[in-house]
Amino acid sequence: MALGLSVIFGVVRVVNFAHGEMMTVAMYLALMLFTALKLDPLVSLVPIAAVLFVFGYLLQAGLISPFINRPEHSQFMLLVAVALILVNLQLIAFGPDAKGIRTSYSFDSFKLGPLVVDAAKVYAAGAALVVAAALFAFFRFTLTGKAIRACADNYHGALVVGLNVRRLYALTFGLGAACVGAAGAMLMAVIDVTPAIGPAYTLLAFVIVITGGLGSMPGALLGGLLIGLTEALGGVLFTPSAKSMFAFALLVLVLLFRPQGILGRKAA
Repeated sequence: MALGLSVIFGVVRVVNFAHGEMMTVAMYLALMLFTALKLDPLVSLVPIAAVLFVFGYLLQAGLISPFINRPEHSQFMLLVAVALILVNLQLIAFGPDAKGIRTSYSFDSFKLGPLVVDAAKVYAAGAALVVAAALFAFFRFTLTGKAIRACADNYHGALVVGLNVRRLYALTFGLGAACVGAAGAMLMAVIDVTPAIGPAYTLLAFVIVITGGLGSMPGALLGGLLIGLTEALGGVLFTPSAKSMFAFALLVLVLLFRPQGILGRKAA
């Protein structure tokens, strides 16, 4: 999820405040596919990511693109409005009650010495690594990925050499939405979904990308790993209810000593 947020900001320079709500859309899609077809959420992440890609592409091309050069507060209000619309549509369609998926491995676990690890979390982590590797390969080895990187590095230079920047921006937003779609499907194997959980995960994604470095994909992965370990260790050593406190403490330390993030670059 944080990787998708970092991709969107790193290229389009728009902060997607509807990120968590898009994740809950993906989670409900995974729920519907499991209910109707008994499709495992770690399998359904492929079609769900495709659906979210189309949604993100159309959202950027039709709604966000006119706001690219407007002040940041206009972009903020637009995406907050999109988030509120998505939340209320989900409330109408699914109601406020929590809904979950119980797969064949939901209650399985692996024992690693004194540690007991949920099988669903291990499988979801493996799927997340596969998606991240595919995204890195796309940006590094495909012509479209290189063109998107060129837009991120030099907007005016990309225009001069004839790149269709508006289309590439829409593709980038679609890729970020596909990442959050895949993340939603993975999370559906681990937690229950309600329409109201989106903002908490949007905030967590912001913490991760700021810790790792805004716009840095390796930073998003490193930030996610650090925040996950910090929360897990805080929950084990102290109390589970205080785990978020340690994640935000790590964020404060990073902002104090390396404001651009661990792998972020200083502004020129």
